[in-house]
Amino acid sequence: MSDDTARNLRISLLLLRLTVALVMMVWAFDKMLNPSHGAAVFESFYGLSGVGESIVRMLGAVQAVVVVAFALGLARTWTYGAMLVMHGLTTFVSFGAYLEPLKNILFFAAWPMFAALIALFLLRGEDNLASLGGRTSVQ
Repeated sequence: MSDDTARNLRISLLLLRLTVALVMMVWAFDKMLNPSHGAAVFESFYGLSGVGESIVRMLGAVQAVVVVAFALGLARTWTYGAMLVMHGLTTFVSFGAYLEPLKNILFFAAWPMFAALIALFLLRGEDNLASLGGRTSVQ
């Protein structure tokens, strides 16, 4: 791989990591600052009724910690994997929304973000620009 290609890859991965972290952090803040909305989401999409606001706040705080670690490029296998699982679950439990695409157009934005998380996970060994996780080799 040429130096220019390697640099462009690192810049691209950094931009993907930071923008995905931004979206996921907004979701975490929503759980912490508006737990009734989070509880409604758990009931509507996951079928989990009665999730208390304190639990939703705690889940938001845990999610925020994972998102910060992800944004910093720490423990990449674990944090990138956790982000992929979190977003993947959200994407797949929303399946019903995809059956009425013109009514639920914004739900489709989940798919490119899911693909970005897959790419970040697969290329995590190359995602070392502005990363506190150091250089790793994934075999």
